[in-house]
Amino acid sequence: QVQLVESGGGLVQPGGSLRLTCAVSGFSPNIYSVGWFRQAPGKEREGVSCISSIDGTPDYADSVKGRFTISEDKAMNMVFLQMSNLKPEDAAVYYCAADPLFLRPCEASHYDYWGQGTQVTVSS
Repeated sequence: QVQLVESGGGLVQPGGSLRLTCAVSGFSPNIYSVGWFRQAPGKEREGVSCISSIDGTPDYADSVKGRFTISEDKAMNMVFLQMSNLKPEDAAVYYCAADPLFLRPCEASHYDYWGQGTQVTVSS
C-alpha cells in the first residue's frame, strides 16, 4: 500500500524559509517519480516542482524558480522541498505526490498517489 506523509509546514514571515519533507513507502518495485503541488483557497491545485525518476531532472513552476529546490534521499525514500524567500502568495496547502511513471509537465493529473497535505502560511 503506497503511503505519502508530508511534514514541515508552518507559519513563516515573508522572506523566510521552510523545508517540507515527504516520506514515501509502499512502491514495489521501489521506483517512482515525485512532485510537490500546492492549493490555495479558491484556486486549483498547481504543480510546484516535480523530479524525474529516470534522470533526477527537476522541473519548477516559474513562480518558484530560484527560490525552491526539490531533492530526494532515495535510500530513505524521502523527498524534500526547500523553500526560501517565501512570499505571501506561496501560502497554500502543499501536497506530495508520487507515481510509478514520470510524465511532463508537472501537473496533478500525472500522479496517482497523494499525501494528506501540510499547511504553509506566509504572513508577518
